[in-house]
Amino acid sequence: MNVRLHLLGAILALTFLGAPLAPSRAQAQSQAPAALTGQVTSEAEGAMEGVVVSAKKAGSNITVSVITDKEGRYAFPANRLEPGQYTIKIRAVGYLLDSPNKADVAVEKTTTADLKLKKTKNLAAQLTNAEWLLSIPGTDEQKAMLLDCNGCHTYDRIVRSTHDAEEWTQTVWRMRNYAFQSQPIKPVPRMDPGWAGKPEQYRKAADYLATINLSASPQWEYELKTLPRPSGRGTHVIITEYDLPKPTMQPHDVIVDAQGTVWYTDFGEPYVGKLDPKTGKLTEIPVPELKTGYPLGALDLEHDPNNGTLWMGMMYQAALANFDPKNGTFTKFYEVPKALNDKVTQLNMLGLNYTVDGKVWTNNAGNQDIYRIDFKTGEYERFQPLKEYPGTGPRSIYGIAPDSKNNLYFAEFVTNYIGRIDAKTSKVSWFKTPTARSRPRRMEMDAQDRLWFAEYGGNRLAMFDTNTEKFTEWPLPTPWTAPYYVTWDKNGELWAGGMTTDRVVRLDPKTGEAVEYLLPRETNIRRVFVDNSTTPVTFWTGSNHGAAVVRVEPLD
Repeated sequence: MNVRLHLLGAILALTFLGAPLAPSRAQAQSQAPAALTGQVTSEAEGAMEGVVVSAKKAGSNITVSVITDKEGRYAFPANRLEPGQYTIKIRAVGYLLDSPNKADVAVEKTTTADLKLKKTKNLAAQLTNAEWLLSIPGTDEQKAMLLDCNGCHTYDRIVRSTHDAEEWTQTVWRMRNYAFQSQPIKPVPRMDPGWAGKPEQYRKAADYLATINLSASPQWEYELKTLPRPSGRGTHVIITEYDLPKPTMQPHDVIVDAQGTVWYTDFGEPYVGKLDPKTGKLTEIPVPELKTGYPLGALDLEHDPNNGTLWMGMMYQAALANFDPKNGTFTKFYEVPKALNDKVTQLNMLGLNYTVDGKVWTNNAGNQDIYRIDFKTGEYERFQPLKEYPGTGPRSIYGIAPDSKNNLYFAEFVTNYIGRIDAKTSKVSWFKTPTARSRPRRMEMDAQDRLWFAEYGGNRLAMFDTNTEKFTEWPLPTPWTAPYYVTWDKNGELWAGGMTTDRVVRLDPKTGEAVEYLLPRETNIRRVFVDNSTTPVTFWTGSNHGAAVVRVEPLD
């Protein structure tokens, strides 16, 4: 937050002093010659707007994508594609690339490759999770249950299955016994066998799942619905994907430091990742195993504005870690004391405003506790705010964020409450969001003590002004977007992404107008980060299902 504000202050100072700013990326791209260009057409539509065209050089781990304009034309700037042979792919729901799928890029020449698309015979294979939610029958309440499934796998696996209701009770119970960083290619068992309860408690979900899959028919008895392709400003973008070397790698939290180096926590592997976006070079720094036999991987990753180090929540390893990016070493681990460290302990999030009182906040997502840790001694204090929860039924704590006085705000993720722990008195207060079942998830506090958060179940972005105790919500344009995180840029625009849509959302909070950028493949967007040092700003995220770091550069 402090880094973002300093950057904005520097830019404003230059503006008022009359210093010339660098030309915008949009201007630079419009002036640059194209390395590869062409038109995308199909017999069904003719020229096609909103088709994602991707180019990947042989032997490279970098894929660059652009989106066709209203005339169906695409263009890769010359400074984005080195000379060589490229494989061409497209994303346009309902279509496949007919020809060609290769293009040769030469030095200081423009290669033209007009692309022909044909209708797919397997539309279901192309649907996003959001499109499945639009297609399947059921109430919003029934469909909302599936929002707990897409962290590990797509809905395609569910709707193609042939399990009947009885089989589903066992299947859902088995899924619940896996750790959250599990993937179909790498299931990770939990160490607490009682976590999932009994199979029969999933009967309601099982009965519903058996109505949307292929248990009673060889084909779905409902219409498959698709979302419209991007148009207008949604096509003015360049997207770069940096493939990671192993398919099990999950870059959960991706952030960029002041030197332009990209860092990420690996959700399922014991590494911190360092990426050079200029070359695509990846460095993996091993994270030691502190709790033998328990799932590995980390979640929250934050810059420490006070000393330039990085912090991360080590999840099932039951510790917070402090890392020095200059020498690539861990400086300290804040391990949970033995008396609090059991089979479900899981430290996910960080609250780093410790300069106020010397205390760091975190949450135990296993026991649903909040901890406050002495920055110097590592001593833990335990808070149990859910004992004062004003609602009924299941409850859990997800995102956390401290204000300027190091009071802690946290998200109750099952329903629609924001909680607060007073740093001096330990008093717990509760605030109910305007949207029912909004399911607030990750959150971030700005310099004015306004709390910004994504409403995962409410399909909204939200702000809670902690001074006036008033909420403001902004609905997202695409149903079932399921936003995980929201942040803001130097222009005051909000940025988020859909865990179900593969679309980056850019929203103007003054007007409520939004632009969406469709990514080239299934991405499962979680933590998002905006680099304000560029003009226009640059958006970063990780592909948890695609083992890639993703950069999105709007051209306006």
